[in-house]
Amino acid sequence: MASLTSLIRYDNAILVSEAKKKAKTLPPRKGANPLPAVKGGKPLPPVEKSSSLTQTEDILNSILPPREWDEEGNAWIQYVSSTPATRLDVINLQEQLDKRLVDRQARETGICPIREELYAQCFDELIRQVTINCAERGLLLLRVRDEIRMTIAAYRTLYESSVAFGMRKALLAEQGKSEMQQKIRTLEKEKEELEKSVAELRAKLEATEKREQERRAADEKKHAEEVQFLARQTPSSNSSWRASSLLPRSSKAGFCCVCCAKQQLCIVVIFPACFYKKK
Repeated sequence: MASLTSLIRYDNAILVSEAKKKAKTLPPRKGANPLPAVKGGKPLPPVEKSSSLTQTEDILNSILPPREWDEEGNAWIQYVSSTPATRLDVINLQEQLDKRLVDRQARETGICPIREELYAQCFDELIRQVTINCAERGLLLLRVRDEIRMTIAAYRTLYESSVAFGMRKALLAEQGKSEMQQKIRTLEKEKEELEKSVAELRAKLEATEKREQERRAADEKKHAEEVQFLARQTPSSNSSWRASSLLPRSSKAGFCCVCCAKQQLCIVVIFPACFYKKK
């Protein structure tokens, strides 16, 4: 027989066939038709105690369904126990809970499926004990349990959806990161090319400035040489001017004075007399 360990207290396992036979021989519930008549001709009255016990068992079976399994070709079933619990049973339940938490190495804090399972079994056992004494109180505890489970399931769904959303965002961020890295590499390559172009243009500019300075220096040197040459010619021009002024009037020779205001020079050209004609 399978050893199904649980904190919930169950009756001994029986065969499914025997359970069906037992269900057929159960007495009718309160309010049902009376049993057939016995030898005296009077029908047997319904058994109140058995009816109340059967109703409690039905409530317990609806709250905590029986366990079924197959073993060696036989179908076994195990119903939850309808025996009232004592104070000692509650103490034993607490000790078993602590022991199984240690044996199964459940975590004390955080999310732990093992701890959740053991505490759920403990709460179901408490519901069973309360339901045997007061069915209404047990049904109310059942509502509380279902609400707690529904809330936990909602939080679990929210957690899973948030994890999925986070994974999608992480994938998108990773994809965007790779694209941004590729864009950064492209921009860096363009930057290097632009820097190379700037260096080439700067070299060309420096070469052009150097050539311009050399040309300007050459022009200035040439201009200075011309100025020196003209300055050397100035004394001879002055002497020619004086000589022409001393020529007689009857002389048929003439002269022409060309003045250069920019260079502050005066050049005298003497023409022979043959260039003049009478009017």
